[in-house]
Amino acid sequence: MHTKRFAIGIALLALSAGGCGLAAADPGRNVLVPAEPTLIDFVDPAAVAGLSTRTITEGHASHGSRYVHITYPELAGAPALAEALREQARRQLGDFRTRAGDEVADPRPELNVDWQLAAVSPDAVGVRLRSGEFTGTGWENSTRTLWYDPRSGRTTGSTGLLSGDDARRKLAALVKEQLKSRGAQVQRDAVTAGGDQFDSMAFNRDGDLVVEFDDCQLTPCRLGRLAVAVPAGRAAPLLSELGHRAQRATLDGTAHSGRATSTAPADPPARTPDDTPGGPAGDTPTGTPGGPAGDTPTGTPGGPFAAPPRSPAATSSRAGTVDCAATKCVALTFDDGPGPYTAELLDILKRENARATFFVVGVNAAAQPGLLRRMSDEGHLVGNHSWAHTDLSKPGTAKIADSLERARGTVAAAIGQAPTLVRPPYGAVSGTLRNVAREQGYPLVTWDVDVMDQQGGATPDIADRGVRGAHPGAIILLHDIHRESVAAVPEILKRLRGKGYSFVTVPELYGSAGMQAGRLYRSGSEPSRKQPLT
Repeated sequence: MHTKRFAIGIALLALSAGGCGLAAADPGRNVLVPAEPTLIDFVDPAAVAGLSTRTITEGHASHGSRYVHITYPELAGAPALAEALREQARRQLGDFRTRAGDEVADPRPELNVDWQLAAVSPDAVGVRLRSGEFTGTGWENSTRTLWYDPRSGRTTGSTGLLSGDDARRKLAALVKEQLKSRGAQVQRDAVTAGGDQFDSMAFNRDGDLVVEFDDCQLTPCRLGRLAVAVPAGRAAPLLSELGHRAQRATLDGTAHSGRATSTAPADPPARTPDDTPGGPAGDTPTGTPGGPAGDTPTGTPGGPFAAPPRSPAATSSRAGTVDCAATKCVALTFDDGPGPYTAELLDILKRENARATFFVVGVNAAAQPGLLRRMSDEGHLVGNHSWAHTDLSKPGTAKIADSLERARGTVAAAIGQAPTLVRPPYGAVSGTLRNVAREQGYPLVTWDVDVMDQQGGATPDIADRGVRGAHPGAIILLHDIHRESVAAVPEILKRLRGKGYSFVTVPELYGSAGMQAGRLYRSGSEPSRKQPLT
């Protein structure tokens, strides 16, 4: 595919070079194999100008009855799409709250939603939402793809790609035909034209219509993702005008930036097929007994779970300018970004000559690498907050390692340095997580001052809690995904500076003693030598 740049009405999209229908099985031997037809090409979100992300989050380890992390994109000039995604997020959150209830359980119920761009062109925009839900016994995964028409300014579900009810009936017959070879465990007769079975559809590079089904919808849950690819020629008569435009966008190569199952940038980390939030399926074709392999080692150099040494360790360019043994220091830390208010926060910190530590989520970081570069350039420290903010105290070793390594690779690609600290999502820590952190070389960082801004809140209250809780060596938890939190920062800086505090990155709190991989750090005033390794 050639490189192209064009205006799409909602943003300026820069396309990068990619393959055109064949995938290398072994680049070292230059062996090519046919591409799996149910794999969908995803647009690199960093190539879409004016794109930001929104996040809804609930709970952490010390309070709350459930964990929630929902993120979705916002594209400049597409308010109807943003509103549709926001409403979808609210519906999912409401339904999950009802199912999970308010009783505290161990492990916590969890909802995780992230996203990918199935297409971005002047004619059609597709946003694929990937949801994972944990209710005590295991993860159940689902996908839903919304389509936006830049010409009309309207958003529709995936059935908007079809020309009507008759087209849905014909598609159901084609899907049943495709499923004949998938084995007896696939319930072909359950495919119908009604209901929401066709709520996630997009096109592969060849223009085939890829129809995805949720876990447990047509197969036993353990089999994970089930999808079929209806050949382009057979799908074309069924498509609406929007469907034809979306299909053409994939056929002429203008909608995508390369075949991939992740939105991670170039130089991706090694990973298992696990590509869905928390669950086992990912974007690999399934439907065979035994299910996919979700807990296999990543196979990176230096041991099965050690991060490959491809980039130098991330540091603050201003580290060492403050002696925290002689000065009162605090570390402001910001989780879950970058988001729509991160640039404003960076402006505030620059104006006030204060530094902070940003624990970024890989999905958001991949969409806005420029903000990560600015963090690094302006003396802040970028840390690892996992790929998609799933609770890392639940899964096995390989899934933990994969999530951390994917986020590490995203940060390293953006700033040229690999993050050296991990903040566990929700502050939830297990022995397995600590072991993986030790293998990969990460100290684990939580906090001892919580401004309680997870769901926003009043700006004066956030500032008051930050100032009241501060003490020499404090690690203060904030979230740059909330407008109210960012608005509280000037007041926090002013009042704490008036008390004689300096603002440093987390490692500076520990001075020459440094920080050790696998250890848990809650505060710079807490003697880490008394904390045993697992």
